[in-house]
Amino acid sequence: MLSKFQWQLAPEISIKSEQALYSQAAIDPIVARLLASRGINSEEKLTAFLNPNFSALHDPFLLNDMQKAVERINQAINAGENILIYGDYDADGMTSTSVLKEALDELGAEVITYLPNRFTDGYGPNKEIYQYYIDNEKVSLIVTVDNGVAGHEAIEYAQNNGVDVIVTDHHGLPQTLPNAYAIIHPEYPDSSYPFKYLAGVGVAFKLSTALLGYPPVESLDLVAIGTIADMVSLTDENRVLVSLGLAQLRVTEREGLIALFKLAGVHLSTITEETIGFQIAPRLNALGRLDDPNPAVSLLTSFEDDVVEIAEMIEAKNTERRAIVEQIREEASELLDLTQSVQILAKANWHPGVLGIVAGNIVEQTGKPTILLTIENGIAKGSARSVDSLDLFAALDAHRELFIAFGGHAGAAGMTLDVANLEKLQTVLNDYVEQNQLDLTQKKSLLIDEIIKVSEVDLKLIENLNQLAPFGMDNPKPIFEFEAVKTSFAKAIGVNEAHLKLKISDGQAELPVIAFNYGTKKDLLEQASQFNIVGTLSINEWNGQSFPQLMMQDFSIETVQVLDLRSKHKSLPDQADYLVFNSKLKAKISDKTLVSIDETARSGSLVVVDTPEEPLALTDFINKNNYQLIYFKNMILQPKYINGVGTRAQFERLFKVINQYPEFDLRHKLKALAQYLKIEQELLVDMVKVFQELGFVIISEGIMRPVHSPEKKEISSSLVYQKRCQAVQIEKFFALEDVQIIYKKIVDGLED
Repeated sequence: MLSKFQWQLAPEISIKSEQALYSQAAIDPIVARLLASRGINSEEKLTAFLNPNFSALHDPFLLNDMQKAVERINQAINAGENILIYGDYDADGMTSTSVLKEALDELGAEVITYLPNRFTDGYGPNKEIYQYYIDNEKVSLIVTVDNGVAGHEAIEYAQNNGVDVIVTDHHGLPQTLPNAYAIIHPEYPDSSYPFKYLAGVGVAFKLSTALLGYPPVESLDLVAIGTIADMVSLTDENRVLVSLGLAQLRVTEREGLIALFKLAGVHLSTITEETIGFQIAPRLNALGRLDDPNPAVSLLTSFEDDVVEIAEMIEAKNTERRAIVEQIREEASELLDLTQSVQILAKANWHPGVLGIVAGNIVEQTGKPTILLTIENGIAKGSARSVDSLDLFAALDAHRELFIAFGGHAGAAGMTLDVANLEKLQTVLNDYVEQNQLDLTQKKSLLIDEIIKVSEVDLKLIENLNQLAPFGMDNPKPIFEFEAVKTSFAKAIGVNEAHLKLKISDGQAELPVIAFNYGTKKDLLEQASQFNIVGTLSINEWNGQSFPQLMMQDFSIETVQVLDLRSKHKSLPDQADYLVFNSKLKAKISDKTLVSIDETARSGSLVVVDTPEEPLALTDFINKNNYQLIYFKNMILQPKYINGVGTRAQFERLFKVINQYPEFDLRHKLKALAQYLKIEQELLVDMVKVFQELGFVIISEGIMRPVHSPEKKEISSSLVYQKRCQAVQIEKFFALEDVQIIYKKIVDGLED
């Protein structure tokens, strides 16, 4: 069973030269190797990495235009000018706006905040919104946070109308920058700022620090949320900001955040970067995906309990978002055409705010690049997600004539186009894949830090590994591989049994495992003779006790796996070749990928649906095809093995009854005869055929007549009888034998 990812074991690193350093710091050997692999190989680096503090933060005035921006903002404060903070509708934009607002409030500024609506305002500076605040709120200074470097039109409008715009942003810089009063950006050309990967909230924090003259410690909780949510590099300054921010979050007094954590089922004392990434950021982003994001600023900046209702509203939006995502995912899955290199799925009334999420889910599900579009008034609009081997932007940039709007990068894109161009879009992408000979089956790489044994895992190891936290981009949580393990327990859990809980064992110790979105693999892992598994380690706290556990990310089975699907409650897999021998059964599963005995494999999985009349044909078929996973279902419409071949006594009773009637109407009285003889009708039919073959009866137009004084013949000499004996033997073998033995005997040719 091939893994979902392409596993790459990190190269082994010798730590002999750093051994004294790690030993002196009492670093666990496994942690020491991880530190060395991440370049933490000196006393200075080790101290900075393990003890992040304010001394590691860089001077904010090294950022381009910082001095100019601070002077202009102070001028506005002193003159009582109205200042507009213009943010973004995601978690980074929400926290950026909130951090700068608090700093300006502290300085006594007249501050207004605005987060654009995804659906009515779009991303980045909006000329109409700028005009509204200039005309109606008498704003004379605009400060953008987490956006602005691509907002040429709106910024030009403001500057031309006597309103200065200070841009603070971290997104990719275009070739031509807007004509803003000041641009603060960590990657600004020729800038001397030493760290290039601040999130939008990080840039807002640096501006706040410059304005206040000191780092606003009370805002670090918001900085941590925005930085984690935006998935920027968690090294250098970001490591410091997130580390200190997480500590601040655990004691936060922000009532809005406290309420949101409570609704998410999170205790403040247990907050980690994973809590933010998987619990809080999605809730904040849900607001911007579905509705007006502006209430988030009130939630994040309030220390009063009057914002509990906002937290409840955000929680409701997140629940709504999950339901919408699931509904669209199900509907989109029905539109899949896996013969296409790229999946283009379009339908009316899909919510545009979540299409990127669903497209990503389908890429993960199918391994194919996916474009998801909602249709309204003949216009298709949506998002795309790709795989490593297909650069979406490169594939579509040369065909902008197909689009009303298009933008993005290699792995993701957004687009709007006429529905009439969808077919052309499919052709363009198929041609691009073919002309460039792209292998879309190429898997995403998964770097494995180390191979360890189950018996090496304990709470102390995990506590030592947590010295490397916070984890994130460029400082990933260590991934470990466990080889040749077995499952001692497996249970599908969660809504629709989507997830999996199991225990793995290497013969010496056991380790609990949680596998999200692997619920469908329960039978496979439960029946596997052995497999390799990779994942991250964490601590599970339950009823006051703590246990180590593995969060599975992937698994691999190197040998052919044989699974038993013969129980009625076990459903058929979606993606597999289906080998069916009975023509009537083929009609029942016509929605599956059917293969015949003389064809070659179309996938890596095979379902043997029923039993063959000639098992050697199945032997040849399996041996010539490279299936990694084989299921035995044993669906038989009229099983013979249950009724057997007929006993001598049954044949004698039938013979005696037949000779009592000169004529017997099989068309209308067969059922009554079966009930009288207490023989199953299916068996009785073959017994009558045996008598006909041996010349004991004559059947014409459904009327059976006995032959008087027939030649004596043994029942066993009948070909019908012999064929039934063979069928019963084969059916019994496929129905009752262990599937591992079935497979072995098939590949060996069923010799015994």
